[in-house]
Amino acid sequence: MPRPEGGMGGVAGCVPSLPAAGPSRPPSWCGVGGRGGPGGRGGPLDGKMQRAGPGGAGPGGAVLAAAGPGRALLRRELRLLESIFHRGHERFRIARACPDELGCEFLPGPGGGGPVRIHGNITESYPVVPPIWSVESDDPNLAAILERLADVKKGNTLLLQHLKRIISDLCKLYNLPQHPDVEMLDQPLPAEQSTQEDVSSEEEDEEMPEDTEELDHYEMKEEEPVEGKKAEDDGIGKENLAILEKIKKNQRQDYLNGAVSGSVQATDRLMKELRDIYRSASFKGGNYAVELVNDSLYDWNVKLLKVDEDSALHSDLQILKEKEGADFILLNFTFKDNFPFDPPFVRVVSPVLSGGYVLGGGAICMELLTKQGWSSAYSVESVIMQISATLVKGKARVQFGANKNQYSLTRAQQSYKSLVQIHEKNGWYTPPKEDG
Repeated sequence: MPRPEGGMGGVAGCVPSLPAAGPSRPPSWCGVGGRGGPGGRGGPLDGKMQRAGPGGAGPGGAVLAAAGPGRALLRRELRLLESIFHRGHERFRIARACPDELGCEFLPGPGGGGPVRIHGNITESYPVVPPIWSVESDDPNLAAILERLADVKKGNTLLLQHLKRIISDLCKLYNLPQHPDVEMLDQPLPAEQSTQEDVSSEEEDEEMPEDTEELDHYEMKEEEPVEGKKAEDDGIGKENLAILEKIKKNQRQDYLNGAVSGSVQATDRLMKELRDIYRSASFKGGNYAVELVNDSLYDWNVKLLKVDEDSALHSDLQILKEKEGADFILLNFTFKDNFPFDPPFVRVVSPVLSGGYVLGGGAICMELLTKQGWSSAYSVESVIMQISATLVKGKARVQFGANKNQYSLTRAQQSYKSLVQIHEKNGWYTPPKEDG
């Protein structure tokens, strides 16, 4: 591949992938909670990491409360878990417990590294549908532990049996003796403290307000969990918090309507990415803006509001503002069900640019946007900032008076497919340092 100023096989010079230490490395999500897959589709998403959920399960991060007898049973299981694996436990801790979500920490001890953080999503169909588990790690050994949960025999205390298997397997993985408290998970469940809520439960369900999330966070008010809602929302403005809440409500409604889109792992990760962006200094500093297209978590419009002030592109954007009232570059990010293991598809929507490694239709020639150069550790914000820097480095210029219709999704996809085929055959060329 020639240097960035040249081209290869008719394709403008393209940008090789970010180094491994380039973008920040958010946790990847993996693991399985049952035989099926999100929305009834099952199986591994790729050869590296696996993340599956029970057939018919809703989106990741769903906040649907367990209902009926399953709800009462789940409360008793959670109460037992919190009594055994409290926040001061030396080996395993329940950091967050509510009827739709469970946050846990396994402490390997000295020499074992930091805590292993495990998350479980619990659907309203529990215990018929098993919990959906994920772990904040790329370690395939941890993923394998969650995969083996599919072999746990279903029963009324499936949550306890899953955690018993998880703790036992983690102790084996880190060469630790089995903790005696694990056997306490086989003891009878504590009696329900109050049955008032379960009397005429159908009537209560009809009268229950829309926001059931706060009603179902019981016995957790005295001390905010480490991974609790308050910690998640720190540093996020009210307007953006409202967007996150709207997404959750849409997910609940889609689940009830049987119209779930996406996958558990992709939804979990995209919600995390959006939260991280909302609290980031670059976002708050006005370097870029993010809007969800039709409130879809899988379709983002990103406005690059600031580029290098010493660049010709910056000057062009100032002229564009005088001519058309817009001084930003609009990008579109679309995410697939197997994100973050596949990269987003990114294209320039407007204005029409020359140079900057922008191809026909608005596709962008960067290795990190291909399967070959992508890593599940890359954050969306780091990709946004890298694209902004790449446009400047590639001497992008606004094409005033150009036909705006030449940028389209179809043409961008065609250009992207061509560049991938070319680089699969010829490889990517990394320019020397003096070329940037």
